[in-house]
Amino acid sequence: MKRPEMRVAGSARAMPRRGLVEGPDFEFFQRRYFTPAEVAQHNVPEDLWVSYLGSVYDLTPLARKYKGDLLLKPIIEVAGQDISHWFDAKTGDIRKHVDPLTGTLRYRTPRGHFLHVPPQLPRSDWANDFGKPWWQGVRYEVGRLSAKTRNIRIINTLTSQEHTLEVGAEESMWEILHRYLPYNAHAASYTWKYEGKKLNMDFTLEENGIRDEGEDFDYLNMDSALYTPAILLYFNDDLTEL
Repeated sequence: MKRPEMRVAGSARAMPRRGLVEGPDFEFFQRRYFTPAEVAQHNVPEDLWVSYLGSVYDLTPLARKYKGDLLLKPIIEVAGQDISHWFDAKTGDIRKHVDPLTGTLRYRTPRGHFLHVPPQLPRSDWANDFGKPWWQGVRYEVGRLSAKTRNIRIINTLTSQEHTLEVGAEESMWEILHRYLPYNAHAASYTWKYEGKKLNMDFTLEENGIRDEGEDFDYLNMDSALYTPAILLYFNDDLTEL
């Protein structure tokens, strides 16, 4: 039989989760989707992201490894941008063309040669011991690029604070909650509702019945910014259960 103080200790360990909605551990939570605006913020060699073919890549380690190399310049020039036009969507490889000088199939690099692209002609000083080219594989992939974004208002009914977030249409409510954490570190201690209905946090906005009516507004020649759906947050005060 356990001693009474052990049972009390067990209750104490459970206390920190009182009032929290059941969900992922945000200490280890990783987002799946990023908006183009978020990618655009990472636009310097010390923090270099790009997107292509629907995915987002953090090339900061690559830029750090080849710092000062002229072959890094074309990549730095497109930091924070989508470079899908560099790639063949079918193969996932850099686009190719027939080189007019050699008549052979070569990578198409209109911005100039960049890292891991073989030179047009054989050269003794070109090192090819880097393994796979940087654009092959998922070693630099950090997530998916949101194909469509929308704005949503989040209103804290306890403090009356309101914030508008740009989110990916594919994101679950958990991911949106994670986006909101910088504005409210206790967001997981609230119940999220829309038009009085509790939201399923595993669902997207659309799956929760929060339609994106932007196209309807455009059809009517109305500014969609005039109406942004609002999610209301209700604090889970469970002190009466103590």
